[in-house]
Amino acid sequence: MKSTLTPLFAALLLAGCASVGSVAPAQLPQAPVAYKAVTASDAPALTASWWQPFADPVLDDLVTRAMAANTSVQAAANRLALARAALGSAQSARLPQLGVSAGAGRSSTPGQTIPQPATQYSAGLNLAYELDLGGRLLHERNAAALDVQAREQLLADARLLVQANVARGYLALRALDTERDIVRDTVAAYGETLSLTEKRARAGDVADLDLARVRAELAANEAEALALDRRRLELETALAVLVGEPASDFSLKPTAWTTALPAVPAGLPSELLQRRPDLAAARSQLQAAQARVGVAQAAWWPSLSLTAQGGGISNELSNLLKSGAGTWGIGLLGALPIFDGGRREAGVNTAKAQLDGSAIAFREQFLLALKDVEDQLGSLTLLQAQDAASARAVSAAGQALRLSDTRYRNGLVSQLELLDARRSELANKRAALQVRSAQYQATVGLIRALGGGWSGSVATTLAANREGR
Repeated sequence: MKSTLTPLFAALLLAGCASVGSVAPAQLPQAPVAYKAVTASDAPALTASWWQPFADPVLDDLVTRAMAANTSVQAAANRLALARAALGSAQSARLPQLGVSAGAGRSSTPGQTIPQPATQYSAGLNLAYELDLGGRLLHERNAAALDVQAREQLLADARLLVQANVARGYLALRALDTERDIVRDTVAAYGETLSLTEKRARAGDVADLDLARVRAELAANEAEALALDRRRLELETALAVLVGEPASDFSLKPTAWTTALPAVPAGLPSELLQRRPDLAAARSQLQAAQARVGVAQAAWWPSLSLTAQGGGISNELSNLLKSGAGTWGIGLLGALPIFDGGRREAGVNTAKAQLDGSAIAFREQFLLALKDVEDQLGSLTLLQAQDAASARAVSAAGQALRLSDTRYRNGLVSQLELLDARRSELANKRAALQVRSAQYQATVGLIRALGGGWSGSVATTLAANREGR
């Protein structure tokens, strides 16, 4: 886990861009020697299909559906297609341009005693090729290729984000189903208590105040159950949007929450941040900005184009392709602006400022990535201890409720003490459930922060993300 990423990131950022201005090393972020929060376990490896170790077929199905129909993923794929088209255009500009021309015209020649209109036909091949003296076309092509890389990585990031949001939404829904069961059991228990209390009130064994308290507790828990129903509906419709389906046609039946919780391995290396597609995209965007500095600098070079043409011209269409009608020509066209009012210099300054902005954006993205990892690792460490404490609290609250119920039935304590014990057990059960849910959420958050897992090569993971696995 002890490592420093500065040389690695410097090499990745500056590779292939040495021909133009470079980014100062001070602008590049540094990875920590070690993460502050460390967990210990013998955890299995997570691959690009990182959600499968949760061992939940419903989750597997939801992720598959989301990858096929999610609109955010489709929009990212569309932006990638546009970037590839732009790359094709930039590549074509470096190749000779060959075209066919044909024409027909009718005119008269001045100076003749009796001008006679004549028809003239022409046909030929035209060849044009721009000599890339300053490397402008090469830099434009390189920048477009880096834009494609960035879009590929952003598509992978969109897939990963959707996968993580589907997992988080689904796990939150399953936790909510369990919480609803707890509240409904409590409502049923209060209903039994109310029935018993009403009988005792009719017999004159309890006061009206005790009866009112039970009714209030029952109504409060019924209201809480309805609030959880509303929250479940919101989670379900949010999942519908993620999987790209109409909310009115989407539903998930409540089932027992049996989803496994993958263990986080000890000693996560900071190099795992390399697999994050958003960081890879920011790096490609930085390199593209660097290439565009070269484009702006190449504007100072003269433009030089080679042209050639060959064909035929004839007054008779039938004679157009005969040897006597053949024509040819070759030319060299050059241009060098002498005074442009500072336009080219401004273009270079703009490109350099954009490069500085890309470097700042990369640094910010890197720092946010480190924060994400630290937050999730720290949360998992604290949640593990909190889970143990919550389990003890649930056990103690359950024992206290059983004792209070026995004492109440024997007339040793008031109903108020029994209601307090029941409220305490409910609160502790729900708190323990929320801790368990937070552990799942933090695990998914850590997987997202590490770019989709914590094992395997970076190249393999990124390639799998691009393929949508």
